[in-house]
Amino acid sequence: NVMIDSGTTCFHVAKRLGDKVAQIITNSLPVANLFSASNRHEVHLSGGVIYPRLGVLVGPHAVETFSRMHADVAILSGSGISEDGIYNSHALLVDIQRAMIAGAAKVIFCLDHTKFGRRSTFFLSDFSAVDVIVTDAGAPETLIAALRAKNLEVVVAASPLPTTTASEGL
Repeated sequence: NVMIDSGTTCFHVAKRLGDKVAQIITNSLPVANLFSASNRHEVHLSGGVIYPRLGVLVGPHAVETFSRMHADVAILSGSGISEDGIYNSHALLVDIQRAMIAGAAKVIFCLDHTKFGRRSTFFLSDFSAVDVIVTDAGAPETLIAALRAKNLEVVVAASPLPTTTASEGL
C-alpha cells in the first residue's frame, strides 16, 4: 500500500503507478479521483476540510487519519529542498505530511529541479526519515552530491518532472 501526498508532482507519479499497488491512502482529491473507477485499487481518502485551491483535504481529521495508518511507501513533495532538509509553503499541509512520514516504512520525496536550493516558509523534515529523493536532470549536481553524501538515494528521472509555481508550493 502507498500513501500519496497532494500536489501536481505526486499526481503525475500516481498516474504512473497503474496496477503496481492495491491500496492508495491520500488526502488529494485528484489522486482519489484518478483511482475511483478502478476495480483493482482500494482508495482510502482522509477526512478533513477541502482546501479548494489545491484540491486537498486538510485539518485535524486529515492529520488524525494519517497518524493512524501505516503504508509500505509514502510519496510526497514539497516546495523546497536544501542541504538541511525539505520545506513546504503551506502550513495546513506540514502536519499531514509529517504524519505520512511517520506512518510509512519507506519515504520518497519527488521534487523537480526548481525546488532545489530553495527554502520555503515551513521546515517540513530533515533527512533522517527520508529514503529516496526523485528529481530531474535540471537539479544542481552539487546539491545532489551533498544529499548522496548524507546516504540518501537520489534518483534523477530520465524525463522532466512536472514543475509547479512557487505559489503552489507542491
